[in-house]
This record gives sequence, structure tokens and C-alpha cells, in this order.
Amino acid sequence: MISSRQVMQQRGICVIIPTYNNGKTVVDVIERTQKQCADVIVVNDGSTDNTPTLLHHTAGITIIDRERNEGKGAALKHGFRKAVEMGFAYAITLDADGQHFPEDIPLLIEANVKHPHSIIMGQRMLEGADRSGGSKFANAFSNFWFCVQTFHYLADTQTGFRLYPLHRLKGLSLLTSRYEAELELLVFSSWHGVDIIPVDVKVYYPPRNERVSHFRPIPDFTRITILNTFLCMLAVVYGLPCAIYRVLYIALFTIVSLIVYLVGALLVITPYTAAVKCLKKGTLPVHKILHISARFATAVLQIFCSKVIIRNKHCEDFTKPAVIICNHQSHLDLILQMGLTSKIVFLTNDWVWKSPFFGYVIRNAEYLPASEGIDQLLPKIKSLVERGYCISIFPEGTRSTDCSIGRFHKGAFHIAKELGIDVLPLVLYGAGKVLPKNGVYMRRQTICLDIDRRIPYIHREEAGMLTIREESNRFRKYYRQRYAELCNEMEKI
Repeated sequence: MISSRQVMQQRGICVIIPTYNNGKTVVDVIERTQKQCADVIVVNDGSTDNTPTLLHHTAGITIIDRERNEGKGAALKHGFRKAVEMGFAYAITLDADGQHFPEDIPLLIEANVKHPHSIIMGQRMLEGADRSGGSKFANAFSNFWFCVQTFHYLADTQTGFRLYPLHRLKGLSLLTSRYEAELELLVFSSWHGVDIIPVDVKVYYPPRNERVSHFRPIPDFTRITILNTFLCMLAVVYGLPCAIYRVLYIALFTIVSLIVYLVGALLVITPYTAAVKCLKKGTLPVHKILHISARFATAVLQIFCSKVIIRNKHCEDFTKPAVIICNHQSHLDLILQMGLTSKIVFLTNDWVWKSPFFGYVIRNAEYLPASEGIDQLLPKIKSLVERGYCISIFPEGTRSTDCSIGRFHKGAFHIAKELGIDVLPLVLYGAGKVLPKNGVYMRRQTICLDIDRRIPYIHREEAGMLTIREESNRFRKYYRQRYAELCNEMEKI
């Protein structure tokens, strides 16, 4: 079990603490935060009490000193810029007055792993908290206008406990300098399609006579009202068109992709396959047209929707037969693998093998239905291997809804053992986010297919006399580790 500090380092997450005259609480907040995160940036926003002295006597933090008080929005901008300069992908912000519990940081990290590139909101559990009437009104006021401006409802838009994806922050250059800056960040990010995920966190309000507040009711409410009026007008001329464009683009690309796919399958690949069969040219020409079509589809995907990264650092050329195993996320998985080589055959589910759209091509390409059972399929697989084909199998057997690594079945490893051939692991990231299981629309997301080093059969034998089940469990453990590493790497982009 790795600690939250390790997870934050792997995912490129730091903590930013803006402070102004919080000498009584800031050191305690920092020390508790350092137990969760090794990288803490503190922005001293022109404090006039003993805060600067305390900060410079606190070890292990990065300090940004501002000569005069510019406001929380300005402090956040300085913190974000420093975090990007230091190479961080995400930043957690929390207040220095002790209101937030740094011990809740793992809750935000857990949500970040499930929802990368989203803003994670530490939604304060305010029921029973001793809040002033002004605080209650300010939160309700902010929630209402955020809903009007974005058509999304959040129960706590005023929380300062958040996790931001730094490379997806929008409107940062337009940010105002005071409290309302945090609302601006939410509004601009929402307009640009950044998801906002609330997570319940604890909150502490000290006795009223001990609280430090820099909120000025009349001038601050006046400024916030003016800002919301401006944002409402901007929502009509900018925010709404952004949302419409985003929806239309995704819908149009999905429809065009479906049309191209059906036209290609029914009017190009299927007639070509029928002609090859009539001329008795064997199956290699069918595999070649599938390979060319898959490369074309991957190129189109990369141009219009998603960045596709194929990594082959071990220079695999697929000339030597192997059992290819890959985690299964999406219908795109087969296309990505077919684009690697024409010498590949898949074990498929029955619905793929019998599909009215591409079943004829699949059957004539000698893809095999897994439902026949491994022992019955072994002679056919052996014949394909002897002809130089790699056999691709998804050991999970089905696509996962959340892209996690499911239980591995034994079939792939049984085949490798019976035929004495290598296992070639492919680790896939992002395909299930572009086209999720049960999803309707394609989404923009980076895809990475990492071709790992093949594992020769003799090396697997020398590693110990493992049972097939033990070997499948070992590979699943390996995949979970490699997939986590790939997620951490890709989600920093």
C-alpha cells in the first residue's frame, strides 16, 4: 500500500497555501499538510503579522513572498505559475486559517485518480457548523449564479479546498484579485468542458471571537455582484457558444466516424474479402486490407479527436509469433492492434464473430470465437502460428466500464504453454475514455498503446514451475502496476 505522499509525487501534485496574517494557524496547517504531501508552496500575500518569520523558519516548503497584499485571487495566480514552473500537473489549494483538514487530501487524490483532468471540489459538510449569516448568504448567492452561468449546480462553490488540473485552467489571465477569483475559475473551466467533481470533506469553524476574516461585506458583495453581472453577459456570448460547439463537434465526429466505418466495412472491406475468397488468394490479403484500414482509422482518430501514442521502445516487429495479451477497454482496442501488423489474429466474442456488419470479414480473416473452448481451438491456433501469425487475446474477456484491470482468464497462458511461444504484453491507456463501454459519443482523450518487452517461453519456465492460474495472476498484478504507471504518466499531460 503506497502512501498519499508517494501517489502525489507519481501524479505530479503539489499543495498551494495562500496566506495573509494567519500567524496563529499557518504553521500547524503546513505541518499537517506535509504529512500528506512532500511539495508545499506557500504564498505569503503581504502579511503584516509574524507570518513571514514563521514561514522562513519552517523547513521543506517553497515560499513566494509578496511585498503587499493583493488578494486571494492574485496569490493563487502566483502559486499556480510557480507550480507549473516547477513541473507539477495538479495543485491542491487549501486555506491557511485551519478551516480545512489536510488529512482529507487523500479523498481528493482518490477522486483525481478516478476523474483525471477534472477539478475536484472539497465540498464542505456544513450541516451544524457555526456559520455567520453573511457566510451562508455568500455561499447560496455564489451557488445560484454559478448555476445560471453554467447550467451546472454545485452545493459549495465557495470552498477553497480544491484540486486543479493546472494545464486545463481557463481564464487564468482574466482572474480578478480577490475572493471571487475562485468562482471565476470554476465558471471559465466549466465553459471549456472541464468536469467539476464534488467530494465531501470535513470543515472546522473556530469560535467567532478567534476567527480571522478579511471579508468586507459591502465592498466585496458589490464587487461580486458586478462580476456576476459581467459573467452572465459573457455566458451568453461566449460560454453558451463554447458548449454548443463542443457538443456539436463531438456529435458530428461520432456520426462521421460511424458512417465511415459502415461504408468502409460494407462497401470496401467486405467486397474485397469476397473477391479474395473467390480468387482463392488465402487470408493474408484480407489481413493486409484490415491493417491498412486500421492505420487509416487511427490517423483519422488522431487528426479529429484524440492524440494516439504508439510506444515501441523494444523495437518489436511482430515477425516472430507470440500470444499478444492486452487489457480490454473499448471497440477501438482491435483497431489499434490491427494497425500494428497484418500478421495478427484475434480470439473474439460470439457477437463480434457473428456481426452482420463485419462478421463475414472476421470469419474469413480466420479470427476465432473464444466460445469454442481453448482445447478445440488449439489445432487451428497452432496452424496460424506455424504460418507466422501472432494470436491476440484479451485475458479479461470483456471490456471494463471504468478501465480498471479485471480478472485474467487462463486461456492465453494455456495456449502459450501448449505451443511453447512467447507472451507479448501490450498495455493500453485511454481507449476506454475515448469510447467507453456502453457509451454513445466519442470523447477527446489521449490514447497510449505501450508495447512491452516480449517474455520468451524459456524464461517463463525458468522463473519457476507456476501453474497456469498462478501465471495469470502474476500477469494481472504486473498489468495493474504498469497500467497505474501509465495513468500517472499520461494524466500529467
